[in-house]
Amino acid sequence: MDTREGLIPTALGTAVTATGYILKQRRGSNKMIANTVFGFGLAHVVLGVIDLVEHRN
Repeated sequence: MDTREGLIPTALGTAVTATGYILKQRRGSNKMIANTVFGFGLAHVVLGVIDLVEHRN
């Protein structure tokens, strides 16, 4: 199985970003933790996309 470099961080980041977004929408959740999870996920998406673009060939 040939996995492109950057695909795993991008997929992981998407899942973590979605989790952070869901936490942000819940009334009883801690907003600081929700924003931290959301930002952590977005950082993984950005870094994964950079790897995907950089190693396109």
